[in-house]
Amino acid sequence: MSIILIIIIFGVIVFFHEFGHFIFAKLNHIAVNEFAIGMGPAIFSFKKKETKYSLRLFPLGGYCMMEGEDSASDSEYSFSNKPVWVRMIVVVAGPIFNFILAFVFAVILIHFTGCDPATLYYVQPGSGAYEAGIKEGDTIIAINGEKIYNYRELLLYMQLNDASEPIEFTMKTPEGKEYVTVVTPKLNENGEYKLGVQGGYVDTKNFGTDLKYGALELRYWMKATVTSLKLIVTGGVSGDDVMGPIGVGGAFDDVIDEVKEVSGNKKEEVINIILNMLNWCILLSVNLGVMNLLPIPALDGGRLLFLIIEAIRRKKIPEEKEALVNFIGFVLLIILMVVVMFNDIKNVFF
Repeated sequence: MSIILIIIIFGVIVFFHEFGHFIFAKLNHIAVNEFAIGMGPAIFSFKKKETKYSLRLFPLGGYCMMEGEDSASDSEYSFSNKPVWVRMIVVVAGPIFNFILAFVFAVILIHFTGCDPATLYYVQPGSGAYEAGIKEGDTIIAINGEKIYNYRELLLYMQLNDASEPIEFTMKTPEGKEYVTVVTPKLNENGEYKLGVQGGYVDTKNFGTDLKYGALELRYWMKATVTSLKLIVTGGVSGDDVMGPIGVGGAFDDVIDEVKEVSGNKKEEVINIILNMLNWCILLSVNLGVMNLLPIPALDGGRLLFLIIEAIRRKKIPEEKEALVNFIGFVLLIILMVVVMFNDIKNVFF
């Protein structure tokens, strides 16, 4: 069951990404030769006007193949013959649509599960937070000068930083008074450094709150994704922490098992699985959007970088040089995907 659900999740995310490229190509009168969901041999296809629409065998991937995207074309409907600003819009539309999808799903998820403002509902007596003057009902505005909006941002900070170090908090009382205090975490009985505070989810009051925290949910996952990428580059995480589609499938399988254990009946189980699917869609859609904006050849960010260089120098980069760089980038991405896949297989099955 989890395999089918993961295929659906990846299919939805890839569809919206490629649909972003597709719709803005059409709006700017760029011919789209093929719009495909999946990779490999086509199992279903049809053609309407100049565009072939296809569903391909392997569900992890897809593409929007535009006229003149990777080769020279004299057509007035060619991607390469459009103004540079038009090409930039078409390129970034894919990642932007991923963020839009994540926002819509976040609003739906928050409507049913609530939001997690950075308001503390419990402060443990004798803890570092208690001794620093923090009280129940106070809201965290910033950690070490960096603004936060979700309670999970505090958890993310504690997870990714030295938990024993003192932390400067900017707080706001329920009456609206702001103050700054420094909290020194204390060791608990398990030998872990803890602040001694708790926050969590609360019901949203109205649709406006859903929209607000939907945007903050998007912000949180973008922040978490960028932070994770920094840790990968700096060696802050090991190879075993990097997860591909197979790893995601294994993790989602564990989530389904947990849902079955805590659900009281079949209806509740189905609802909880759907809500967890939405959460995974948000996470993966944001990850795809951020990853594709990285200035790496063969990704949208790499193509955008070439277009920015073209706009600055007011002259196109020779197509053969751009094609060579993109080909090298594509090969490296394939190698990376193979490495991640074997890592997934090792972690999931062994």
